[in-house]
Amino acid sequence: MLRAGKWGAVALMTACVLSGCANKTRQAPVDERSPQTSRSATKPLPGAENTGKAGYYTVKPGDTLIRIGMDNGQTWRDLVRWNNLENPNLIETGQVLRIAPPAPEVVATKPGTTPAAVANLPAASAGATPAMPAASAASAAAGAKPAAPVAAEAEEAVNFQWPTRGNLIAGFDEAKNKGLDIAGKAGDPVLAAADGRVVYAGAGLRGYGNLIIVKHNNTYLTAYAHNQALLVKEDQAIKRGQKIAEMGNSDADQVKLHFEIRRQGKPVDPAKYLPAN
Repeated sequence: MLRAGKWGAVALMTACVLSGCANKTRQAPVDERSPQTSRSATKPLPGAENTGKAGYYTVKPGDTLIRIGMDNGQTWRDLVRWNNLENPNLIETGQVLRIAPPAPEVVATKPGTTPAAVANLPAASAGATPAMPAASAASAAAGAKPAAPVAAEAEEAVNFQWPTRGNLIAGFDEAKNKGLDIAGKAGDPVLAAADGRVVYAGAGLRGYGNLIIVKHNNTYLTAYAHNQALLVKEDQAIKRGQKIAEMGNSDADQVKLHFEIRRQGKPVDPAKYLPAN
């Protein structure tokens, strides 16, 4: 009986060992794929078909709609609309965004009809027929392609004024300082440099603190950074010389106004656009 019991115990132990081994071999294999696998590996990012095309921008790490808009002379609200974005705070690295307004839709008309755009013009301009210069008339008669219109720089010109009084402590440097730094005291008035519309007022752009961006026309933006108080709201129309903020040191090492002028999104030296001070 003991001998049989001994062999029975050995058999039972052997069965347990085999069972344990069998269970071990049934465990799921470790998934060695990276947890940060890009979604682009399985599904193209929004706008990928427009990569490299004029009027489009590929999102880089750290980008925000505010910065993309300012760098391209557009408003973040326009970018949201042009790209049908549901959440302006959710853009992905590699995503391709439209940064230029869509081309106006051309409405085909039947012979003898007047397009709505022309029909809605004031009577004086709708019925007027401007005289064509002789050279242009000759070109048109010959079927030549008319020359491309010269950019209407005079129409886009802006009469800028200094946004505050104070000592200039840092000038424009395309690589290091994209505008002018003007010293002052906390609470000093910050004035709109020209007529325009506020397209951003907030603290969502790193390095600028409490920031106001004003769009003056399709060419020029101005930016006013490091304020302690913002006195205007987005989409508000403002006038040249209007107090829009109070000087401060938000996201800065001292009280100052950082002032930028951007031409088609590119920073330019404000000193070349401002009157002698």
